[in-house]
Amino acid sequence: MSELTLTLIKLGFLAVLWLFVLSAVSVIRSDIFGTKAPSTPRPAKQKAPAKVGRTKARKPPRGNPTTLKIVDGPNAGQSVPLGDGPILLGRGTDAAIRLDDDYVSTRHARFATNGEQWFVEDLGSTNGTYLGSQRITTPIPIGLGIQVRLGKTIVELQK
Repeated sequence: MSELTLTLIKLGFLAVLWLFVLSAVSVIRSDIFGTKAPSTPRPAKQKAPAKVGRTKARKPPRGNPTTLKIVDGPNAGQSVPLGDGPILLGRGTDAAIRLDDDYVSTRHARFATNGEQWFVEDLGSTNGTYLGSQRITTPIPIGLGIQVRLGKTIVELQK
């Protein structure tokens, strides 16, 4: 081989090596520091003016869950009220419940509703999300008292 070919191979190998090092540093940085929070606060949504007079506080329908609670693991006892929006679980700063579990990804799983039923979805986590011994790969409907395992943490929907 000519000296030019060898030099080009060496430079190509060096470029690939640096790409690997930079991607490893990027993964380590995002794992340690999480995602960057937005620098400017978002404006709050304005609520419609409340009706004066005959307004009643609406109770959630019977049999529907009202909270997502951690029943076992490092964060046992924490809970978050269920609303209409999705609930993100993980180690990242944007998670509704931030888990202190080494086996949980930054964005591990999401609980979401379609208005009638709640679903759990794995977000491509490394160690997976489980219902019993079954690993979740697609959004799965769940109900009251069904335990979902993320790493060493177990969560469930409760009234």
